[in-house]
Amino acid sequence: MSAAPHLVVLGHGYSAGYLTPLLVAQGWTVTGTTRNDPARVTATGAQPLRWPGEGDALRAEIARADAILVSAGPDAGECPALRDFGAAIAASPARWLGYLSTTGVYGDRQGDWVDEDSPLTPSTQRGRDRVAAETAWQALAAAHGLPLHIFRLAGIYGPGRGPFAKVRAGTARRIIKPGQVFSRIHVQDIAQVLAASIVRPAPGAVYNVCDDDPAPPEDVLEHAATLLGLPPPPAEDFATAEMTPMARSFYAESKRVANDRIKRELGVRLIHPDYRSGLAAMLAAENR
Repeated sequence: MSAAPHLVVLGHGYSAGYLTPLLVAQGWTVTGTTRNDPARVTATGAQPLRWPGEGDALRAEIARADAILVSAGPDAGECPALRDFGAAIAASPARWLGYLSTTGVYGDRQGDWVDEDSPLTPSTQRGRDRVAAETAWQALAAAHGLPLHIFRLAGIYGPGRGPFAKVRAGTARRIIKPGQVFSRIHVQDIAQVLAASIVRPAPGAVYNVCDDDPAPPEDVLEHAATLLGLPPPPAEDFATAEMTPMARSFYAESKRVANDRIKRELGVRLIHPDYRSGLAAMLAAENR
């Protein structure tokens, strides 16, 4: 009897918490790293390892992995997984290596469309760090023949990461910036895209992971309020609204992200093709 296939996740966070149950149901075992919350990792069906802390044990897991997912973001301008485990990953027998990046690598397109072949022109430091990380992983993959797949995620939402709490509390703000649109992706769809890619490895592939309906952020908040039977949050002009530099930076980029490739090459049919579907499902789950 052959051993169960094994996934190692470096940075077992929100998205990996939805991928793990999918794979466990298919007979996989999963090891996921955490800084300080092993119980959260265990609750998803994965075996936790602390990183930093249990590096040798983690290298042993990488050495027997069938698939490796790098979900940890850049730290001080470099990818910590590449820094700490690049050599181990280069020697791993894994047949699939995934890196979670962001659509922020495309920068601001003033509402125009981008696809995976669009130039990378990040306009924020976060975006520049992600481009540097993608480039570093591609260099390692080229040097060692690694089966690298890059996933550029749009704005992630899902259970526990939606607008309902702020709308209910009266703290949500509809910041109006004419022409501003964002692409989004429900966490369940991230999980199904990753699972589909693991089944259909295509080394060197890059995928945009987003839904079908880029939309202004104020529309999402207004729809959330409608679902709750509450009035829309107050509208504020972006130019004069009081915002933290971090919050304001999210409005520095406006683009529509195309997702044809995940459908064409991975056969993905989105569970939540737009925010209306995603928010309705989240509210229904809360009510249950």
